[in-house]
Amino acid sequence: MKPGLLSFDDALAALLANARTVDGVETLPTVEAAGRVLAAAQRSALDVPPLDNTQMDGYAVRTADFDGAGASGASGGPGASAASGASGVRLRVVQRIAAGQTGAPLTAGTAARIFTGAPIPPGCDAVVMQEQTRVDGDVVEVLHRPAPGEWIRRAGEDIRAGQAILPAGARITPQAAGLAASVGLATLPVVRRVRVACFFTGDELVMPGQPLRPGAIYNSNRFVLIALLRALGCTVTDLGIVPDSLEATRAALRAAAQGNDLIVTSGGMSVGEEDHVRPAVQAEGRLDLWQIAIKPGKPLAYGVVRRADAATAAHFIGLPGNPVSSFVTFLLFVRPFVRRLQGGVDVTPMALPMRADFDWPRPDSRREFLRVRVNAAGGLDLFPNQGSGVLTSTVWADGLLDNPAGHAIARGDVVRFLPFDTLLGGGAS
Repeated sequence: MKPGLLSFDDALAALLANARTVDGVETLPTVEAAGRVLAAAQRSALDVPPLDNTQMDGYAVRTADFDGAGASGASGGPGASAASGASGVRLRVVQRIAAGQTGAPLTAGTAARIFTGAPIPPGCDAVVMQEQTRVDGDVVEVLHRPAPGEWIRRAGEDIRAGQAILPAGARITPQAAGLAASVGLATLPVVRRVRVACFFTGDELVMPGQPLRPGAIYNSNRFVLIALLRALGCTVTDLGIVPDSLEATRAALRAAAQGNDLIVTSGGMSVGEEDHVRPAVQAEGRLDLWQIAIKPGKPLAYGVVRRADAATAAHFIGLPGNPVSSFVTFLLFVRPFVRRLQGGVDVTPMALPMRADFDWPRPDSRREFLRVRVNAAGGLDLFPNQGSGVLTSTVWADGLLDNPAGHAIARGDVVRFLPFDTLLGGGAS
């Protein structure tokens, strides 16, 4: 690691130490809560399922009616009213129970036609699925000797009344919304959306649709970063492209701090004469960390920008201007920071051990995040050009390979893989 640069782990720890869950809770209908973050743990007020019920379409029976039957179930037990046939025990079907209905108590020698999800009638202690029976009028011949409890879902076997089902800080997935609904929660308390302001520096930047004058480039970072923030559930204020001057940058920071929790910028973080973001932040607030020992993405910064009341401040994260550097540092630093502002607890993604199907003989002195893709053999291929301006690599790749500083990779080595599926979504709670 180069002298004066913060390590990745130290920088991320310092960043997250400054993140606190934003104030403000909303109550949403559960059907509209997917994608939001729970503000409080949720418990069930009831057992799930609330009653013993059947897992199968079939026949509710009493196993006592099979006592004394041979291996084929050819004879009834002493005093049983079940008739025996050549192949099984014959029971009279006296009721029909569909899901949402309740049945009468089951008496000796009788069975109930029952359908998946229907409550088990009193006296029944097993269900025989319909494929193991033959029906003759109002008599069912059971061709299988059931064990007590067979095909019965017990009350509370999934959830017990009073049990915690979802923790505070969890992102509400579609299945989590379904779980909340299954215990009768019609509404859920969620953390208000994090408010983020963005702007992008560089006189060379123009928007798609505008003429591309000599020396100009289209502003791809604006599209990438705003989409990433919205995918995290943020409310985004887009301040657009800011001219390369200290005064314009300071004015943009002051505007961005008003009413927003976080300011994210791209570009202007290096030490050139036209890099004004860092001194502007220092003039309007303070800069707590700058320059990280990673590749790509060294010129990343964190600080705060004072609001007009001078008593409060907005968080500031400045990203590099190169498109790959901006994208990678967003995933590695901004995403976990936003998740912590949203109340998330475990905000860093878990790396997967994968096989490298390439050689990387000349590693950098900084920690590297290489663009890789999973191949048909279950290993990782490397994009051939790892330059920080090669945005095509981020579309081609499935994720990032987290490579320690100075660590050469030989084909067949086990490496740490961070899938985009995790990095681009809400991820861990």
